This record gives sequence, structure tokens and C-alpha cells, in this order.
Amino acid sequence: MDLVIGPLDLSAHVDEALAVQAVAFGLGSDEVAVRRQIVLRHMTYPGARALGATEGGRLVGFVYGMPNDRGHWWSTVVEPYLRAQDLDGWLDDSFVITELHVHPHHQNRGVGRALITRITDSATEPRSILSAIDIESPARGLYHSLGYQDLARRVLFPSAPRPYAVMGAPLPLCRR
Repeated sequence: MDLVIGPLDLSAHVDEALAVQAVAFGLGSDEVAVRRQIVLRHMTYPGARALGATEGGRLVGFVYGMPNDRGHWWSTVVEPYLRAQDLDGWLDDSFVITELHVHPHHQNRGVGRALITRITDSATEPRSILSAIDIESPARGLYHSLGYQDLARRVLFPSAPRPYAVMGAPLPLCRR
């Protein structure tokens, strides 16, 4: 079947998207319920947008993001880590990749790359930032290949069991 990437009304398809995220990220039902409320709130923010990857009409991956706002929770957590590196300017005039998830059966096929490049191609901001679990992983390998660099590592989010890395890249992303 052909993979189709296009705009996604994430509020209307939040449960489908979170089902992909749950499988890809190993989330339980309690965590999914919390993330559902977060996603729905995020989609009300100015400039928030999402893309989905479908195959045969079934959602197999999604990405969403928004222009960064220093008042958002994520920014308030990462700001001290970035400031310690004299890199907190990255929080200004940046497009944040809030979530990017691809169902494991569709990983390593370019779906994540297509989603993140498409959503950042439409950004008006000159750069993009994101956070990823701070381990060497296929996701971090993808981000590095697109031009993202580590801005801060060992970032601790409340209630997250593992530290994260905050990464940033100038836009447009590299197309290696």
C-alpha cells in the first residue's frame, strides 16, 4: 500500500495518534490518558499543527509542533539547562517538534524523516528545537542526520524516568 503524508486534525484523531505513540514509546493507559489532555491543550495554541502518515487509511505515524513560547511548560523546564550552556536564545523564534512517533512496523522506512521535514518546511521560524531521550537511538540518529545538534544533555523532566537531550537545528533541515 502507498504511504500518504498530509495534514492531520490531531484533535479529531487524538486517540489514533496516541495508540501509535503508546506502541512506539511503550506507554500504559494511565500515561495515554494524561498525554491525551496535553495533546488536546497543545492543539489550541497559536500556530500548532500536525501531520499524519497513513497507509490504507490507517494512521501509522504523526508529528506535531508549534512556535515555541517561553511561557510553555516545556520551555520552563529546559531553559535552565540551555542557559547553563549560554544557549537559551534557542528558545526564541524556534519551531518546537512536540511529538514525532511512527508505529514500529513502519519504522526505518523514512516515515519519521518525511514527517519532520514536511512540518518544518512550513515553519516560518529560522530554527527548530526538540527533546529526545538521551541515549543513542534511531530517533537521535535521525535528528542528527537532519542537522540537529545537542544543545543540552541529561535534562530531567518531572515524572520522566530517563533524562532527555534538547536538540536544535537551523531550518530548513539537512536533506543528506
